[in-house]
Amino acid sequence: MTDGNGLKDKVRTTLFGRPRNIKDPTLFHKIALIPLLAWIGLGADGLSSSSYGPEEAFKTLGSHTYLALFLAIATAFTVLIISLAYTRIIEYFPHGGGGYIVATHTLGEKAGVISGSALLVDYMLTITVSIVSCGDAIFSFFPPSWHPAKIPFDICAIILLVILNIRGVKESVQFLAPIFAIFVLTHLFLILYGIFSHAPQIGAVSAKIGGDFRNGLATLGAGGMALLFLKAFSMGGGTYTGIEAVSNGLQILREPRAQTGKKTMIYMATSLAFTAGGILICYLLIGVRPMAGRTLNAVLAGQVFGGWSFGPALAVVTIFTEGALLLVAAQTGFVDGPRVMANMAVDYWFPHRFASLSNRFSIQNGVLLMGGAAIILLLYSKGNITTLVVMYSINVFLTFSLSQLGMSRFFIRNRKSDPRWKKNLPIHLIGLVVCATILVVTSIEKFALGGWLTFVITSVVVVLCLATKRHYNKVRGGVRELDDLLSIPADGKKNETAPDPGTMTAIQLVNGYNGFGVHTFLTIIRSFPGLYRNFFFVSVAEVDVGSFRDSEDVHRLEKASADALCKYVDLARRLGFPAGSRYDLGTDIVETASRLVEGVVKDFPKSTVFAGQSVFRQTSFIHRLLHNETAFAIQQELRWKGITTVILPIRINL
Repeated sequence: MTDGNGLKDKVRTTLFGRPRNIKDPTLFHKIALIPLLAWIGLGADGLSSSSYGPEEAFKTLGSHTYLALFLAIATAFTVLIISLAYTRIIEYFPHGGGGYIVATHTLGEKAGVISGSALLVDYMLTITVSIVSCGDAIFSFFPPSWHPAKIPFDICAIILLVILNIRGVKESVQFLAPIFAIFVLTHLFLILYGIFSHAPQIGAVSAKIGGDFRNGLATLGAGGMALLFLKAFSMGGGTYTGIEAVSNGLQILREPRAQTGKKTMIYMATSLAFTAGGILICYLLIGVRPMAGRTLNAVLAGQVFGGWSFGPALAVVTIFTEGALLLVAAQTGFVDGPRVMANMAVDYWFPHRFASLSNRFSIQNGVLLMGGAAIILLLYSKGNITTLVVMYSINVFLTFSLSQLGMSRFFIRNRKSDPRWKKNLPIHLIGLVVCATILVVTSIEKFALGGWLTFVITSVVVVLCLATKRHYNKVRGGVRELDDLLSIPADGKKNETAPDPGTMTAIQLVNGYNGFGVHTFLTIIRSFPGLYRNFFFVSVAEVDVGSFRDSEDVHRLEKASADALCKYVDLARRLGFPAGSRYDLGTDIVETASRLVEGVVKDFPKSTVFAGQSVFRQTSFIHRLLHNETAFAIQQELRWKGITTVILPIRINL
């Protein structure tokens, strides 16, 4: 058995890395991202959207490609205005959480859960869209006979990212950084060479655009042309996805986080506006037209570099790095999706286990869920990028619209106390109009083509969140009844004697000073009168997403745990028992608690371990999902080590 466990641990360490030390004073510095790495890890999603967003918009224009010039200008402007709006969000909400936190604090918790649910579905689709686009780009240069292998390739790519992200965010970003750098260089060269090599034709192209524009007015009319432009602009909404990623992931940025986030936003906004706008202009200048089995960017690279002896090879490298960057872009879903889920879990919209950190300080449960959901969406869509982009762009603009509405309301309500409200409010109002317009047009145009599924999935997530929160509220109400026991009269003098290692000792596992723990303590005394002479209280200060923002949060958590134990020791002494306590920090409660208990048992051999467990009148799969059965897991671990452990049922009246 030991050999099996040793092999299992060795495989886990090889795949996911060695556990990190929470007490390492340099831990936050080691795992946080500087602006350049944040641009790669959080900005790749936005930059990679230039692989499919401009293409969708350009295709919508049909034969009216002369509108691509205005589309390029509008695209660059929209990127900049949304980025500027999210820079303000970073300033006013520097602890991260993005659209979920903004909507919750400015519009109420119901709006928050809608925004958070939309973000979660959006990040699931971020992974799927990016991976499918990656496969499309790479397989563009392979023979059609290879295309059946694309979906298995996509699934393997998702699994690879799951493993990388369980190892840690910084490790995964560093692994993918070379791909990002090559993409930036090749696409910078593609756009600049594509434009400047056709500089002599700019005059002729301009004249043609003018003539086509007049013909368009004659055939479509001003209203028809405006509607076509608006539709194309909205269908290219995928271009703007990922802009919110930095504000959602501020927790993983290097201090000062707000400044790091703002620098990252500058890098991302500049690169995306240039790339997306530049690609649209290149489509227009070079006269790119769709070709079966190839993306428009693949066609563009082939035409730009086609006249060179090594042009085909350069085109392959350019599009290959585009496909590879889409793999990096999927990283954003694995970085921010679990963090949104964890923030919602802290607020009880999700099972609390999704706020837990692994021993590598990654949100392992969230990463696994995001990866599994992405694979399901991939299989459902059969790898069809058009279907996925439609589903994708709806949700991201729902979150954008709620964020801009919330910030607009925030500045209006705080106009007397915030001297910068006149400067900031117009940015969010413009962003609200742009985002709401894209949301409405995309929803109407694409509802019957797959957009309905986005609304269904998001609605299901919202309903599940509401049901989860309702359940937790009921449980908290039941637990509050136990808090009446906190004021316990105790006559007589405190027992200040030290615990005697030679007498029977009760070791109680506690989690904060509350009625639940006090009730468990009194149950031990009542159930075993006169048996236990000493009491030892053991606690694990669980380091989860809510307490892992910086070293100060960890210190506060440690102090709160120590203070709670002091109260238990004081209560036991007032009731006449010698008592002591021990605690430690940890991300794995079972492992840390087992280690602490082993230490106490070595010092007090005549010990029995006690833990309380909530008991409901009727149990189901839902109860097991929403409530970590930690006491039973610890009992199993300690029983294997030969330590007697008793679970005491604590009834919760629901």
